[in-house]
Parts: sequence; C-alpha cells; structure tokens
Amino acid sequence: MDASPTAPPRDALDTVHEATAPRRLPRRLPFSLTREGKRLRNIVGAAVRDFGMIEAGDRVMVCLSGGKDSYTLLDMLLALRIVAPVEFELIAVNLDQKQPGFPEEVLPRYLAALGVPFRIVEQDTYSIVERVLSEGKTKCSLCSRLRRGILYRTARELGATKIALGHHRDDILETFFLNLFYGGKLKAMPPKLVSDDGAHVVIRPLAYVRERDIIGYATERGFPIIPCTLCGSQPNLQREVVGRMLEEWDRRHPGRLETMFRALQHVVPSHLADAQLFDFAGLRREAGIDWSTEGDRAFDAESFEQEARARAVPITFRSRA
Repeated sequence: MDASPTAPPRDALDTVHEATAPRRLPRRLPFSLTREGKRLRNIVGAAVRDFGMIEAGDRVMVCLSGGKDSYTLLDMLLALRIVAPVEFELIAVNLDQKQPGFPEEVLPRYLAALGVPFRIVEQDTYSIVERVLSEGKTKCSLCSRLRRGILYRTARELGATKIALGHHRDDILETFFLNLFYGGKLKAMPPKLVSDDGAHVVIRPLAYVRERDIIGYATERGFPIIPCTLCGSQPNLQREVVGRMLEEWDRRHPGRLETMFRALQHVVPSHLADAQLFDFAGLRREAGIDWSTEGDRAFDAESFEQEARARAVPITFRSRA
C-alpha cells in the first residue's frame, strides 16, 4: 500500500447496513470441517502464529467479497477461533460497489445463516471508476485505492484492531514477479503490514495456502460465489499474464512455486545489490560478518539441488475449556 487512500465523501455515496450486535460466536462451527478443511486450518494457523497476526482481545474485520478466497478466509478464521489459545472477535464486512447485476442479497443471507456478525457497506465506486478512466485503461489500481479508503474508514468505525484480507500464496508470488518485471523492485505482498498512516494492521492469514487448495475447498463447501464483473472483464491484465506463467511452471516443474515462496522467507541481503540494505561501502575483512551463514561463493560454481516440495507443519491448538 504505497499511499494512504482517501475514500469518496460518505454522505454522497455511502449507505451502511449496521452489523448485528457484536456477540460471542458459538464454539461449535455452523458447518462441518472436513479433513481437507482441518488441513487448511492448520496451515492458516501456522501463518497466524509465524507472523503474529492475531492477539488476545483482537477484533478482526474479515473483508468478504463473495469470491472463493474470502469465503475460505472466513471459514478458516471461524475454525481457528474454536481451537485458538486466545480469545478474539470476528466481524465480516462486504463492500457493495454497485456493479451492475451484483446480487446484493447473497452475502447478507449467507452471513445471517452462518450466525456471523456483519456489516454491508454500499458505495458506488463502480460509477467513479467508469467515469474517471477512459476505455481500455486498467481499472484495478483506482478501484483498489477507493476500496482501501472505505475499508479503513469502516474498520475505524467498528473498532477493528486487525483487517483480514483473502490473498493467498499465489497472489504473493504474482505480486513479487509483477514488481520484478514491471516495477524494478524485489517486493511482494507482506503477510502482515501497518497502513501508511499507522492506524491499521492488515493481515493475510492465507499467506501459506495454495490457490488450487482454495479452489478445491470452495468446491467442496459449495460457496455462493459472486463474480467480479469489473476485474474479470479486463483482458490481458499483467497479473493474469504472470498468473498463467506461474501455473505453467507449476505444471511443468512441480514444487517450483514452493521453492520460490521459501526464497521469500530466506533473504540474504549481502548477496544482492542494494547498498541501502547492506553496507557494501563499509565492508572490510575485519567487518565481523559470519560468512559461514552468509556464504562466500565468489569463486564457486553455483549448484542447486532439487528440493522436495514444501510441506506445512501441522500446528496443534488446544481447545478452550
């Protein structure tokens, strides 16, 4: 998030449907968690633990778009809440951007049946994007900026301490390559971040989850998927091109995406070329760097052994009495 977004004036565009009164959710899940669901819950639990995403007393605002990723995110957080060693609240939020044909009754009905407190925020950002951008221009950047501003404001109104988004492992890798190919940066999508104004903590609990596992889980659960006509109607998006590239790599070289994601977790600044990240100018023989871990490979031929696929370590949570 490169800049603090500014939401359009609320009084002109916004209608807010109040959430049901915040309450303690029942400890029994309103759906049956299958074996695959439990596996995904453990993977999500590992990410929550590794990055310190959720703490005791948090109120987590779960952003729900109606897509497979956000539905899965809500399921996994509901499942974790049953077994996590700390207490935290969940409240689902959907932003109805007034896209033509958007089935506005689907999410309120789904969330009410699930028994999850929620708020639906109606704001016509669709018309703004269509009016401001000319035909053929990519709409994602402006749409995302407007959406962020509205969600930040809603989090503040709800007293949310964390904002949970449904980006998964493949989204993170796609963002890395987009920045590499088009932005000239080694930068991805962090599992946890603080907004530019310091007011909000954003978390991505699905950071370790593969998209194909989400697709399988969503099919198994039969979620009422709502397609995004604004994003899906744009051909040849750079993200789509990169996504197809990663899919092809994964098909032809099983395990490659796992290896690439592990690389994002094992960065060696002394072996890159960023003089602001590592003090190359001040480097001396007596600098005191532990080269046994950094690795002196100046005269060695590169050798890469084929690594086995990364496997998430199951995390066991104790049930609360």
